[in-house]
Amino acid sequence: MKKTFAEEVISFNKKLHYNGVLPDDFLVMNPYLENPETLEVMQQFYYKYYNDSNRRKFLLGINPSRHGAGVTGVPFTDTKRLESICGIKMTSAYTHEVSSVFVYDMIAEYGGAEAFYKNIYINSPFPLAIVRKSKGSWVNANYYDDRELFRDVKDFMIDSLKKHLSLNVDTSEVFVMGKKNAEFISKINQEERLFDRIAVLEHPRYIQQYKSKEKTLYIDKYIVALKSEAPKS
Repeated sequence: MKKTFAEEVISFNKKLHYNGVLPDDFLVMNPYLENPETLEVMQQFYYKYYNDSNRRKFLLGINPSRHGAGVTGVPFTDTKRLESICGIKMTSAYTHEVSSVFVYDMIAEYGGAEAFYKNIYINSPFPLAIVRKSKGSWVNANYYDDRELFRDVKDFMIDSLKKHLSLNVDTSEVFVMGKKNAEFISKINQEERLFDRIAVLEHPRYIQQYKSKEKTLYIDKYIVALKSEAPKS
């Protein structure tokens, strides 16, 4: 019997393991191995919103932050919004993540979590959190922050993207969050031919930090892009 979208994503997350090399001072965090409750709430989330065979549009981040999916296992979802909007409580951690604020404000405008997740699948080309050592403490890092880092993780990213595409996602257009992220995804796409088109959206963190006064305009931009019909090839 064919697996549901939820079962496919849960299976993908359970098998996630990065054992490649990394430059000095970089570390990959795998929340599914580090916190048993992450595995539990992640499964609750996908069974709640994805337990069907719907075809979905693919919204692509960079890599999880250590306060968002790095804790909850759910992209762009901190523990506050996981509980207050998705109704799933996490007791072992409490996090607030800037990008999650924008994403859930946008989801509310879209029509709410149920309507949004019925049509949209969010993940990242590098689906685990990356941190780097800075002044003695660990801070969030992006896969493209360091040339050597990108070279080390590129094959893992391509493999992860291909596994996502085996889900029921629409490959005619991918929606990429972040202009720099889109540059790297475009390079990968030129080599691998994964998507027909790439639509670029500003990253939620950038909007929250630098464009908060124009937030409604960016929310509208997301809604228009994600609700539009893909052009016929």
